[in-house]
Amino acid sequence: MKRLFLKATLAALSLAVLGTASAQDIKERTIKFATQNPKGHPLVMGMEKFAELLAARSGGKLQVKLFPGGVLGGDAQNVSALQGGTLEMVTLNAGILASQVKEFAVFDFPFMFGSAQEADAVVDGPFGQTMLAKLDAKNLHGLTYFDLGFRQLTNSKRPLTKAEDIAGLKLRVIPNAINVDWVSALGANPTPMAFPEVYAAMEQKAIDGQENPLSVININKFYEVQKYLTLSNHQYNHQAVLVSQKLWGALSNDEKKLFSDAAAEAAKYQRQVASEQTGQALEALKKAGMQVSEFSPAELAKIREKLKPVIDKHAAIAGVETVTALQAELAKLRK
Repeated sequence: MKRLFLKATLAALSLAVLGTASAQDIKERTIKFATQNPKGHPLVMGMEKFAELLAARSGGKLQVKLFPGGVLGGDAQNVSALQGGTLEMVTLNAGILASQVKEFAVFDFPFMFGSAQEADAVVDGPFGQTMLAKLDAKNLHGLTYFDLGFRQLTNSKRPLTKAEDIAGLKLRVIPNAINVDWVSALGANPTPMAFPEVYAAMEQKAIDGQENPLSVININKFYEVQKYLTLSNHQYNHQAVLVSQKLWGALSNDEKKLFSDAAAEAAKYQRQVASEQTGQALEALKKAGMQVSEFSPAELAKIREKLKPVIDKHAAIAGVETVTALQAELAKLRK
């Protein structure tokens, strides 16, 4: 009896925090939340924080069950499951959503962002929120953005110090058009592939390398099958946090506020964790034996020049208005 009394008291106190919420406004729900990366990764830690906050603030009524490590399939399968209502939440690279809303391709434009600070400011501001709103028409609802920092190149063949060094490498890319095109423009052979397949493909020499943030490279132990790491900072890795429109539409206003507030707080925590793990991951990868190289400013200028036609092509596809809006937002931040 005491345990039941304490549980009821906790629920009442949690609901009181909502102000206008009542017991009828929050139903008992179990939410399945999936991602590609394993436990201990910054994305999963953000998911855990979200689950903790949602449970606490709903008096234990809203329970989130996590599915890390790609156990529910690749990103494309997860998005399809969200749209079908068989999965409630997912976090994934925002650029992948270009297959649903073409404007999301701008998040994969190479060398678009100069720092983590301006990248986060863009997605937290009007531009990022406008982009999330576009997903509602696709049976998806965007809550917020996690992040993983800049993406870097790895391969098993050679150190990359010149633009020409990339040519001929068979590199796994996220399955969307702009990633295929920018890798091709540098003379490499792009291989679109779902993330859960990447380690085995590198181990079996089906591909020479891949590109991902340092935390992803480290926690997935890519150093076991990759010798060379290049700090290219070629893309910033925004991660959209999505809810199934089927679930979102069924939530009361109070439940929606709980979801939104928990997501916003979890995002702040997750970004801090991601930043800390980026530095730790670089040191860990060096200790694991990876050879680290960088492109000089002159070589980066060559790479950017080679990528101009790719950016022009995909600016037209994503929508000139969207690209212009993003560039205007960046110009304001850089003043």
